[in-house]
Amino acid sequence: MAKIGVLLSGCGVYDGSEIHEAVITLLAIDRAGAEAVCMAPDVAQMHVVNHLSGEPTAGESRNVLIESARIARGNIKNLQEVTIADFDALILPGGFGAAKNLCDFAVKGPDCTVNPDVARLLKATVAAKKPLAAVCIAPALLAKVLGPDYAPQLTIGTDAGTAGAVETMGAKHINCPVRECVIDEKHKIITSPAYMLAGRISEAADGIEKTVKALIKMLG
Repeated sequence: MAKIGVLLSGCGVYDGSEIHEAVITLLAIDRAGAEAVCMAPDVAQMHVVNHLSGEPTAGESRNVLIESARIARGNIKNLQEVTIADFDALILPGGFGAAKNLCDFAVKGPDCTVNPDVARLLKATVAAKKPLAAVCIAPALLAKVLGPDYAPQLTIGTDAGTAGAVETMGAKHINCPVRECVIDEKHKIITSPAYMLAGRISEAADGIEKTVKALIKMLG
């Protein structure tokens, strides 16, 4: 059974993993007959957001690994202990956590820095020629880590500002409809817009399901 790494960034669209995207990813992996291997860094979130009001909560702190465990039902690995031997392919759901907790793209844009363990794993995955996928805003991480060396083709949808930032970091951005995905065959990288464009969960699901299918197909 193929093992698909799922790199989470917390729990909740505004300060962690986008829950719909994460669950759709896990469901698509299971339906494909593969096994999800969830992982997250053991670090503090950038901040905590009240998802009812959309405003940050002063004086509150949460841990990315502990929050991600909510989505993984407790079955999750500390990213620091994960190596590429633990999975056959890797996927990153989106949500602001990808741009706040795995890196600080949400604050610094193209000048962002990436969590060292995230960068290590992304570089190792591509160097080992294992398939890699990212959805929503998570492709910005790939652009920052891989752009200078690989110039991967990827998408965050159609937002001109974010696409420009992605290209500044060395990637080649390709506009993509919400229900589709972009496949960089050379580097085995698949990306899809999900909630960068989706107005309905079914729109996000279509693109994510195609992404997971393409990811697993690359395993041969």
